[in-house]
Amino acid sequence: MSNFSAKIFKYRSYSPIPFLIVMFIFQKATILSLVIGFAIVLIGELIRLWGVSYAGSETRTTGDVGGSNLVISGPFTYVRNPLYVGNILIYTGAGVMSMALFPYLQTGALLFFYIQYRIIINDEEKYLFTKFGKDYEIYRKNVFRFIPKLFPYKNKDLRQPRYDLKAGLKSERRTLQAIIIVTIILIILYAVK
Repeated sequence: MSNFSAKIFKYRSYSPIPFLIVMFIFQKATILSLVIGFAIVLIGELIRLWGVSYAGSETRTTGDVGGSNLVISGPFTYVRNPLYVGNILIYTGAGVMSMALFPYLQTGALLFFYIQYRIIINDEEKYLFTKFGKDYEIYRKNVFRFIPKLFPYKNKDLRQPRYDLKAGLKSERRTLQAIIIVTIILIILYAVK
């Protein structure tokens, strides 16, 4: 992992903050934008929760890229990076909720996060190929990074972690707190305008 990509990986949880600040300053929320945006946020969080309920708290690391299992169950059977897909939906939904500088802020944020995730994913994929070799290469050829497949990928030879919703909820505590705080702030800003 290069020094640049290591820093991007380590601080990835803080990169939405500048976008949130701009979003709060320029918000033009309506009841409709709050409802539609929150529905998009909710879909993104459900995808994340489904994913971390299989992948576990290893997804929360801020150290080096890594993982003890090649997870190909749950949402990973449809898309290689369901947590990033969930994040992008959460960010998009928050942008729709706020309607801040719509659609320019949302488009800029999507582009930024796509580039950020591509940098992180390149390192993650190198690690996965080094650790899991042929199993990962076959998985990578059959499942897209960001676009979900219609039919699940199957490989019964790979041992998979069990689905653990309780651990998933524990791992998602910070994300859920952030979603609640952002939603409350947007509702308050809408109510006082």
